[in-house]
Amino acid sequence: MINYGFRQMTNDIDAVFQAGSAMKEAADTVAEEYNLPANWLNSDFTFTNSYTDKLVYFSEPYKTFSNILHVRTISGEYLIAMKLMSGRIYKNDLSDILGVLTAQREKGKEISLPQIIKAVEDLYGEWRNIPERSRKFIEFVYEDNNLNDLYQYYREKELNAGKLLDSFDQKYPELLTIDNVNDVIESLQQKLSEN
Repeated sequence: MINYGFRQMTNDIDAVFQAGSAMKEAADTVAEEYNLPANWLNSDFTFTNSYTDKLVYFSEPYKTFSNILHVRTISGEYLIAMKLMSGRIYKNDLSDILGVLTAQREKGKEISLPQIIKAVEDLYGEWRNIPERSRKFIEFVYEDNNLNDLYQYYREKELNAGKLLDSFDQKYPELLTIDNVNDVIESLQQKLSEN
């Protein structure tokens, strides 16, 4: 959100808490004061497969508040690497990748596939550590190269997948896990297309 304007909002801010309870209390106070959801400052991302301790080495300071809260940001190729590692087809991961690539192209600072591969290797060790679905996606993007149309297509696909998941989760609460969510979506989409 700091570096790119293609998305108007986010549901949360990913955070790493050094002093857990004090920071949690401060986040709760801010949430109450500004009518934000309780998880607006979200440390859960540290439990996802896109998180790595190496992020601190490849991120840059943005602002510091009260010498306590240090806000950092990452460059486009590292953000893309993180989104590829997540590869969630029901969130903004794929459209965010396309949005970053489009914004960089518009700035005259295109990100190449080798730059993305290097970012993946910096954060996650090897290119093959990224899910195969994500590797195929980014390779397709560089073959097609029609970023605006791809952005619209994947954004709509993500929105529809999110609606399918919400409906499924209401019918079958507690069945969805991080490990099965993409398979559930693909199965639901398959059934929809058959009907």
